[in-house]
Parts: sequence; C-alpha cells; structure tokens
Amino acid sequence: MSPPKKRKHTKDTNPSTNQEPLSTDEPEPFNPASQRSPSTDNSPKTFHDLGLPPVLCKSCTSLGYKTPTPIQTQCIPLALSGRDIIGLAETESGKTAAFVLPILQALLDKSQRLHSLILAPTRELAQQTANVVKDLGCSGICFVPAVDRGDGYGFAGDIVGEKAACYSRDAGYLVLDEAGRLLDCDFGPALDKILEVLPGRMTCLFSATMSSKVESLQRASLMDPVRVSVSAKSQTSATLLQYYALVPFKWKDVHFIHLLNEHAGQMTIIFTRIIRQTQRLAIMLRNLGFPAIPIHGQLSQSARLASLNKFRARSQNILIATDVAACGLDIPSVDLVVNYDLPEDSKTYIHRVGRTARAGRSGIAISIVAQYDTEIYSRIEAVLGKKLKGYEIPEDEAMLFAERVNEAQRAAAVQLREQGQRGQSSKKRQEKQRRHGPR
Repeated sequence: MSPPKKRKHTKDTNPSTNQEPLSTDEPEPFNPASQRSPSTDNSPKTFHDLGLPPVLCKSCTSLGYKTPTPIQTQCIPLALSGRDIIGLAETESGKTAAFVLPILQALLDKSQRLHSLILAPTRELAQQTANVVKDLGCSGICFVPAVDRGDGYGFAGDIVGEKAACYSRDAGYLVLDEAGRLLDCDFGPALDKILEVLPGRMTCLFSATMSSKVESLQRASLMDPVRVSVSAKSQTSATLLQYYALVPFKWKDVHFIHLLNEHAGQMTIIFTRIIRQTQRLAIMLRNLGFPAIPIHGQLSQSARLASLNKFRARSQNILIATDVAACGLDIPSVDLVVNYDLPEDSKTYIHRVGRTARAGRSGIAISIVAQYDTEIYSRIEAVLGKKLKGYEIPEDEAMLFAERVNEAQRAAAVQLREQGQRGQSSKKRQEKQRRHGPR
C-alpha cells in the first residue's frame, strides 16, 4: 500500500493514549494504553457527554438512539480530536453512527464541497450508510454506484481515483467500512489510488475482525492510530445459539428439508458457497412449497434489491444467499441462519451468523456438516474457542421427505439446464450482433 501523507494531528491531552509510530515491517503489538476497551466507570451516558452539539443529539434521539453504544462511546471523542482510528466491533454495534456523527460535527464546524469519502465493499452496504447519513440530517450525499464485477461486489475506485481526483483532494475524512471485506475482494490497487489523492486526511478503519491484510492496510494508511475493540477476537453475539447438524452427504437435501420444515414460518437466511447452489436450492424449495428467494452476484442490482425488499417485508421468509449478503447488510429480525455449505474460513462464518441475534435479540445458527466437511468445521470451532452443540435430525423422520425431495431435485436440475441453454443462446446472439451488427 502507499505510504500515508504527513498531516497535523490534534494531540490527545492524555499522554497514555499516544503510541510509537507503527513499523512498516512485521506487525508489532499495540501499547495497551492505545488499545481502548469499554469502561464501566465514568462512561458517557449521553451523546452530549461525548462532545456532540445539540442539533446532532436531537437527531440521535429522533432516530431512537437513547444512549451511545460501546463503539460509539470509545470512537466519537477520539474522532472529534482528530485521531486515526481502527474500530473492531461485532455486527449491529452502531459503528456506522460512530464514524458518521464526527463527520457531521466537522461539517457543522466547516462546510466544504467535498468533505468525506466513505468506502464500503458492496453497493447495498454503501446505500445503507448513505441512508444513515441522511437520517442524521445531512442531505448533501453523492452516492457513487460501484462498478459491478459480476460477483456481487463492486467498487468505485476507478471513479474516485481518476475522474474525481481533482475534487477528492480536498476531502479531509476517509472511512473504510468493513475494511477486511474490502481487502478480501482484492481492492488493494484501487485503495492505493485513493490514498494517493487524499493528502492530509483523517482515516478510520472499521471491521468485525482484524486480519493480516487489515494490519498491513493500517500501517500504510493511518498515522499513529488508536485501536478500539469492544468485543473479543472472533466473538459472536452472546444471544446467539449455535449448533451443527451432522448428516450423510448422500441425504443432505433430505435432512436440510426436514430442518426447514421444523422451523417453518421463521425468517431464515440460508448461505451457500457458490451461485449455482443458490439457484438450485431456490428452485428446489419453491417446488416443495417453501417461499424462497435467491440473492447472488449474477443478479442485477434491481433484482438483488427486490429480493431483499421482499425478505424485509416478510412476503418471502426464506432468503438463499452467497456471501455477498453476509457482510454488513441491515436485515432486522432474522430468526434462523443455516449454513448449507460451510464457509472456507472462520471470518466468513462469523459474518454469516451475525445476520441473526442482533441488537440484543435471540437467534439460532445451524451449520450442516457432512462427512467431507469435518476438517473445515473443526477449524471454525477452534477459532470460536468452544464446542458447538449437536442439532438432532431424526433419520427416520427425515427420510419421509426423500421421495418428494428427489422429485424437486430432478425438476431443479432440468430448470437449471434450460436456463443455461437460454443463457448460451443469448450470448451467441449478442456475439453475432457485435460482429455483424443488428439486422
């Protein structure tokens, strides 16, 4: 990553929060004084106590923000003083308001044409952040649609780095929301371009987990940062009940349908690893009478938003998703998360199960484990630091669904094959028109 530009800091009056500049070599442990954790003594009880003006406190009250969350309590005073921040917090912790409120405070102090740049890994998450900014009272938002890469992730790096460079040089705030996911999607070169055209910036990184890539990014883009962590590493919500269901691979779909039937009517998100699996399960479940809708990277933006809106409105209560939906999406009141396919890494598992048991609500996450998944599952348990309880699916009861499930599987295979043939024909027509022109 590119080295940071030098800029002036507002020094913290408490010397215990200062730390030595971070090395550009191997990551060094943070000085404990510079790693903040929630304090139970003398903690601010209101947004006014954090140093926010009455107009922003009133906006918080109107949105139902009664008291600051731990991440807000720790981050807002630091951001108001001009410090770079690394914020680590679990989902639904209030981290969006933790960086938006200081930005709005700075705008009230000094208004300018382009004040801040907020980057997010998905278009849906960027739109959600824009909505929070508007709700808190700022209407002057330029929402730049991301470049769709075909996998559900998008990025506006080329737009910011080339077409808007002359404007973005004046931006004083850079926020990387879900920074770990940004880097997992190989947006490093685009971030390099953005860092080059944003001198003198204050930078905030927010992520649910701290990976080696995020460590490298903070060394390259932050100046003397303070790390704020309000949850243990790789922690899941305390109100989340986690289970695994050990099933034979041959009868995986049969046991899966029995599980869904037991939880019929609940708001459920099912996670798969690949797009074709998402499509197959959506067709199979609809053939079996389940109200299921898919969301994945090959759907258009309008189709993805339509699926999310149907799910939020509860007109369809089963959402089948690839990991494009596992990161940061605001989907309230999810009762159940099912990992049909185990994720390949524990960070993705934490993001997935974080879609339920949010804001103090309870929730259930069930991971389906076949005989070929035991190694991946063991790694997830090792990161979680605990053994999950087994979820019993009675074999004799599950096999009662076998005949109907087999029929639905065959129908889904036929429909997917027909969709593939139509897609190939469409591509051939488009290629012919490109070569010879329309007739």
